[in-house]
Amino acid sequence: MASKRYKKLPEKTKDLNAESIEKLLPELKKNCTTKFDESLDLSFQINNKQKKSEVNIRTVVNLPGGTGKKVKVAVVCEDNKAQEAKDAGADIVGGDEFVEQIKGGDLNFEKLICTPGMMIKLSKLGKVLGPKGLMPNPKLGSVSENIKQAVTDAKSGQVEIRNDKDGNIGVSIGKKSFSDDQLLKNYNAIIDALEKEKSNNTLKGDLIKGVFATSTMGVSYKVKLGKSI
Repeated sequence: MASKRYKKLPEKTKDLNAESIEKLLPELKKNCTTKFDESLDLSFQINNKQKKSEVNIRTVVNLPGGTGKKVKVAVVCEDNKAQEAKDAGADIVGGDEFVEQIKGGDLNFEKLICTPGMMIKLSKLGKVLGPKGLMPNPKLGSVSENIKQAVTDAKSGQVEIRNDKDGNIGVSIGKKSFSDDQLLKNYNAIIDALEKEKSNNTLKGDLIKGVFATSTMGVSYKVKLGKSI
């Protein structure tokens, strides 16, 4: 049963005409009526069923306005890179012993980064890391010689964009407490990343079929596509 708080929110917002993200941000924030700092989230429906193949998008986006979340970052690297990882702000840093801990199911982190030289050891832990989406990946910047950059990106506001089998992508552009400018910059960064994926995959027609915006405990609105100035 809907709560009293939820009943006070606008009804049938999904039936309204699509509006630009700038116009929707004040509405989304107004609907954040809980006591915590709600996330503002986008839900994309993409055209992933192509005639000859299925499109699978998996990439990372550095959000210029940050994410508002603290991410616990672990690094597996050689001893001579350990200090670099710590200086960059990594929460856990280790080598072979740490790999053994991970193998035993000790996954006390949200993002795992490693050097190319250590990847061969982690690649054997697919059963442990794969289901949690924690396996480092060169395409996503989490297998890198430049440990400092990889850790900084993970800490400062990086989100992963990937679609499920039905073509849905869910991603947050920040928190209610963010300024509109921060949220718009993050929105634009995500749209740019999807446009880039479209050209990389040489798709027929539009990649994005539709997009909705909502807050964690709010209601959903149709977004008119296009970058915001």
